[in-house]
Amino acid sequence: MGREFATVGVVGLGTMGAGIVEVFARNGIAVMAVEVSEAARQRGEENLRGSVDRAVRKGKLSAEERDALLGRVTFAVGLPALHAVDLVIEAVPEQLGLKQRLFGELDKVCRADAILATNTSSLSVTEISVATGRPDRVIGMHFFNPAPVMKLVEVVRTVVTAEDVVTDIEALCARLGKVDVTIGDRAGFIANALLFGYLNQAVSLLEAKYASREDLDAAMKLGCGLPMGPLALMDLIGLDTAYEILDTMYRRGGRDRRHAPVPLIKQMVTAGLLGRKSGRGFYTYEKPGSPVVVPDTAAPDVESEARAIAKVGVVGSGTMATGIIEVFARAGFEVVSVTRGAEQSGRTCEALKTSLNKAVVRAKLDEAGRDAALGRVTWSATIEHLADVDLVIEAVVEELSVKKALFASLDEICKPGVVLATTTSSLPVIELAVATERPADVIGLHFFNPAPAMGLVEVVRTIRTADATVATATAVVRAVAKHPVVCADRSGFIVNALLFPYLNDAVKMVEASYSTADDIDNAMKLGCGYPMGPFELLDVIGLDVALAIQRELYLELREPGFAPAPLLEHLVTAGYLGRKVARGFRDYSKR
Repeated sequence: MGREFATVGVVGLGTMGAGIVEVFARNGIAVMAVEVSEAARQRGEENLRGSVDRAVRKGKLSAEERDALLGRVTFAVGLPALHAVDLVIEAVPEQLGLKQRLFGELDKVCRADAILATNTSSLSVTEISVATGRPDRVIGMHFFNPAPVMKLVEVVRTVVTAEDVVTDIEALCARLGKVDVTIGDRAGFIANALLFGYLNQAVSLLEAKYASREDLDAAMKLGCGLPMGPLALMDLIGLDTAYEILDTMYRRGGRDRRHAPVPLIKQMVTAGLLGRKSGRGFYTYEKPGSPVVVPDTAAPDVESEARAIAKVGVVGSGTMATGIIEVFARAGFEVVSVTRGAEQSGRTCEALKTSLNKAVVRAKLDEAGRDAALGRVTWSATIEHLADVDLVIEAVVEELSVKKALFASLDEICKPGVVLATTTSSLPVIELAVATERPADVIGLHFFNPAPAMGLVEVVRTIRTADATVATATAVVRAVAKHPVVCADRSGFIVNALLFPYLNDAVKMVEASYSTADDIDNAMKLGCGYPMGPFELLDVIGLDVALAIQRELYLELREPGFAPAPLLEHLVTAGYLGRKVARGFRDYSKR
């Protein structure tokens, strides 16, 4: 049993501080809410009242519950008001000197047995604690924004934090209805350490003009199911806040270059482009503080040069090939399926029928639509039957030599002007383009699995791809009701280039015994709103697949931080490949 906290103090009543006050007051705990001036105190009270009034309007609180909640909160100016509380949580600006001075004052004001907690998201809890005469009574309680909604609290212990303090705070989190993960004092803790490396890398891709802001954000939302794209999330967090967190992580975390803030971030902060709170960041907003994005550039007519596509050839007989055939056939295109033999064609046809029948059962397609889609597909084991198609999409085995030989054959067979597309997820598209005499017509169309369900297609242009080919590819992707994102021909394209280093970093955390797979999964799901934790996702993808992609990223970019985690390599060597073999980071054989 943990200690019973009767009264809690909160210092700093901005968005986060007011949210923390609300969390405690909602759970029947008296709160002393403190600011440095009367004006700041009034703003803090307005923040709290605005939040609980919204909750009443949304039906999440009754008027009586709101009044009772507000009755538990006492607002005050100055730290002496905290002399009798059991616990103090600070939520002042993320500046080490400021927090150290505050904790030095709290040490003088508060009872000797009071626990002092910091809500820092990136600073050293240890460095804050030594500003007091009671470092063993100091702990980190990192709430996530908005605190009343987000379930996660990172409980950060230092090497001298007393065990009873950790136990008391863990019990308090449970009383508040929060899920706690208890970790050591390391730069970024769990969530920010994994999140901000990914955000920083996304900004670097934008800075290098590798992809547009819209395409970067759409890729991660549609390709990974994330609640927000990385650049929209940076605008929400605030670019100044993001810069400070990254800079702190870089200095505290071994000077990993991936945490060194991308120069574009500092330039935007200097220019006052801070995100939503200033009305402009990576996007432009209706007004400061508004979530409503307004256009700030005219969209170019990128599809004016698109060629007409009526007949599509699909080469391959696996799951991805079958899914792509279904996508185009259901969208009204005539499709020629080419496999290595009649047997493979038969299996692919049966797989297509099964998928279409499932769509009928789920009421996503009627029987007439199913029959029409099947009627649009011609089955063949002869590549020469692609002579009159307008677009060829290959979905054969992920081996460069096989794909190059296929593209050389397509170059001889297909008519002039045909777009030749590869679904590769990791190989250089340019290698396939130069296997032909028409590299301007070669492009990547990376569908995601399962193709009928996933809304994203990465359109990968090489340095030889013609604008008309890109325009044709993006137009045909939209014609099959998918969202195209255009990027350059670099290892990982957009999604894998941002996703797999994050997964690799998570493996390194477990490898270093910093945290457990369960706690890390909880941190990313509850703290960042991810649909799956990194270890759940790795087990679904397959650890062998993840390792192969991470190796490709490392070999191309030569970034030391991208080197595959040894633990990942060892698990693959041991045959622990994830769900497909019932054992990966977790054992599924007993479930």
